[in-house]
Amino acid sequence: MALRRLTLAVLTLIVVAVSIGPALLGSLGEPQIANRLELYQADLLLRASQIQPNGDDQLAQVRKALLENSPVESAIAQYEAVRDDAQDNLAQLQNRLEALANQPVPVTTDTGSAGSPATPNPENSADLQAQIVSQQAFLNQVHLRLGILYARQDQIAAAQGQWAELVPSASSESSASNLAAIEETDGETLGDRPAATAQILTGLWSDPPRILPNAEPQIQRQLQGWFRNRALERLYQLQQRSEAIATLQEAETALAQQTLVKLALLGVGPALGSVLGIGLIVFLVAQRLLQGKQALLAGDGSLAWTVPWPWEITWQVLIVGFFFVGQLVLPVVVSVVRLLLANGAGLGGLAQSAASGRTTAITTLVVYLLMAAASLTVLFVSIRPYRPLPEGWFRLATRNNWLLWGLGGYLVAVPLVIGVSILNQQIWQGQGGSNPLLRIVLEEGDPLALGIFFFTAAIAAPVFEEFLFRGFLLPSLTRYLPVWGAIVLSSLIFALAHLSLSEVLPLTVLGMVLGFVYTRSRSLLSSMVLHSLWNSATMVGLLILGSGVR
Repeated sequence: MALRRLTLAVLTLIVVAVSIGPALLGSLGEPQIANRLELYQADLLLRASQIQPNGDDQLAQVRKALLENSPVESAIAQYEAVRDDAQDNLAQLQNRLEALANQPVPVTTDTGSAGSPATPNPENSADLQAQIVSQQAFLNQVHLRLGILYARQDQIAAAQGQWAELVPSASSESSASNLAAIEETDGETLGDRPAATAQILTGLWSDPPRILPNAEPQIQRQLQGWFRNRALERLYQLQQRSEAIATLQEAETALAQQTLVKLALLGVGPALGSVLGIGLIVFLVAQRLLQGKQALLAGDGSLAWTVPWPWEITWQVLIVGFFFVGQLVLPVVVSVVRLLLANGAGLGGLAQSAASGRTTAITTLVVYLLMAAASLTVLFVSIRPYRPLPEGWFRLATRNNWLLWGLGGYLVAVPLVIGVSILNQQIWQGQGGSNPLLRIVLEEGDPLALGIFFFTAAIAAPVFEEFLFRGFLLPSLTRYLPVWGAIVLSSLIFALAHLSLSEVLPLTVLGMVLGFVYTRSRSLLSSMVLHSLWNSATMVGLLILGSGVR
């Protein structure tokens, strides 16, 4: 027993020092995805604003209800706020990279063992450089789009200033020298660079205007949605191509009508869910006050489980199975295997495909399934000596209204988590990191990749996570805590396992609803349904936002 505790303590220190600690600390300086979601929402509003009711009163009313009075002005305010945040984040990342570069390098002894340097920094220079590149690319797109928004409002000087952030010499009279200044030597074409797009936009809105070679295909490559159409519209006006303008406007009108439907789904869905959820909460609380032990919130769900194993077993399953093997060892093994395959003879093409959406989606699913398999294997091996288990463990019962508990729990979770998320935004001010899968799904356009991501989030994750956190952890904690305490602590651990500080508070609230539903229904199916509905709704929202601006 003493040896087991010592081993678990050492593994816990390793997990905290190598995995959990660096991930949580690293998320402090990472932006949340909320900023990008707001921009995608603004882009949808801009696209929908192109609709022309043409005497259709019903369509005009829908447009007025869903759109801002001035979508462009609203978008400018949002893009300016995101630009400022992105610039601050980029400066912080650069400062962290510089500080890391100035740290002393560990000294190696003659025997090849490491010396005794200062406490190792959990950050990795390669990871920081990758974050800087990603943040700079995002900031470049913000500059391009914000410039077009300014130009749409006839604020040409402000627009030129945004594009000059990408091309400092953009105001020069010589377009040839400008092109030479931004030309790259790494094999990429000029039209694949944001600086080249800034140069083209600068020319289109100059006085007198300048149309650079290959302007149209470069605009098509580098810009999306409403912004691409505004640049093309300006180009066609300068080229006096009236037919092209008419075709563009016709296509935009059709897309605008589709976008109105998407905006309605994005707005009406959460609003309706919140209203129903608040109504359900009021009903349940009132029923509990009026009917006492006969109410739905009463019942025998408050009784604890019979837990035959000590706390060391619970600790072992979490640390060894989930964190050490699942989140530390397996990702390293998968990364090494992918690297070896990519560098293997005759497999150079795999390195290129590794960046594709399908490869990322498949890799994410495989790693998740391996993590689930490893965690559940450790769980079953750990509790095997205590079989047969007491009644009530890992139940997938189809009675006790499990489906209604799952659906009702989802409706209750909607207003609670949304309300906490609003408060959480004020606390973190756009920092604290987010699940990287959300950004990938938001920007992914391949249907097969999106289908794999959806399966991972809506099926694989709810089944595994409910089995581990609600099916095992929550009941195990009732040996030492009251049921409500076990719900809270298991929910906090569930939230921390997602390794983003800004998500801890809303995910803890979601975990508490999941735990409450499970303890009342005594069926994992109910919490799995709730979890699946939550993840599915999140994925659908991301898909709608992403599809609306491509």
